[in-house]
Amino acid sequence: MDGTTNDLLRATSRSFYLTLRVLPRAIRPQIGLAYLLARTSDTIADTEILPVDQRLEALRALRQRILGRTSAPLNFGELAKRQGSPAERELLEKVEDTLAQLQTLPLPDLQQVRGVLAVITGGHELDLLRFARASAQNIIALQTPPELDDYTYRVAGCVGGFWTKMCRAHLFPNTPLDEPQFMADGIRYGKGLQLVNILRDLPADLRNGRCHLPATELAALGLAPADLLDAANEPKMRPLYNCWMDAAEAHLAAGWNYTNTLPFRQFRVRLACAWPILIGMKTIEKLRAANVLDANQRVKISRGEVKWQMLRSVAACPFPGIWRRLVFSSAGVGQSTRKAVAREVILK
Repeated sequence: MDGTTNDLLRATSRSFYLTLRVLPRAIRPQIGLAYLLARTSDTIADTEILPVDQRLEALRALRQRILGRTSAPLNFGELAKRQGSPAERELLEKVEDTLAQLQTLPLPDLQQVRGVLAVITGGHELDLLRFARASAQNIIALQTPPELDDYTYRVAGCVGGFWTKMCRAHLFPNTPLDEPQFMADGIRYGKGLQLVNILRDLPADLRNGRCHLPATELAALGLAPADLLDAANEPKMRPLYNCWMDAAEAHLAAGWNYTNTLPFRQFRVRLACAWPILIGMKTIEKLRAANVLDANQRVKISRGEVKWQMLRSVAACPFPGIWRRLVFSSAGVGQSTRKAVAREVILK
């Protein structure tokens, strides 16, 4: 990665930048570029001050360039002006520099980056169309559990698959592994991280007119999406919320299995995989104790807690027994997995 790309990564994602820095050099450029272009797409989709049609046009133009179907230069200057964040403004202004970095990748890596970005940008487009008329006065919800599962795949599950392919190709191509299980765990890992974000951000999303909890499941509890704006309805909604937290925890358990399947010598990759799981599990712990519909009580992991989780993982990394006990006790894993069985049957 060149200096511009590195600076953009540092500015747009402090937490992911820490993960990226610990990765081996062999996979850092591919994953960094994929992140920046996915973040560019996400920034376009989230520029709510602009009409949906204009954002869709910009998203489609970006996807065409990423996939190499056109070489027409992109000018997101108007979009950049509408950004409150200086980092996101710079991200849009320098999109051509980022796209130019794609051409420095070997062809197999380029194809993998394009593949994952096709899924992500397509998901952003679907999201824009689905929530086009959403507002605090007109909350639009996903309808069914499979819709939520598909959403988590498009946003993050596909990234788990991409990450797995990059690691396999560049770091341990000849290590004997249960390939289908390794890939499935990688995808579930990504889904779990996204599901934690969805559950944490529920109050804010509702006030933007978006409800990711399925409407059919809310209706079974006698609730409509708009009812979730009232924190007094939290006890009534809580059984459904807990069910999805169990699903998120089970996905992260699969992610931990993924992390422990990595060859032991891959210290850097194991740490990069462990940190989001540790933070995600800590977030779930806090969500279980909070009124999750209270918009004034946003659950957040402090920087001090993040640093502590990183330090304890670095200390444990050389010791297999201690390492495997970092995230779950065996009883905790079993309980979470059993609770998630019914959820997974529904999703299938």
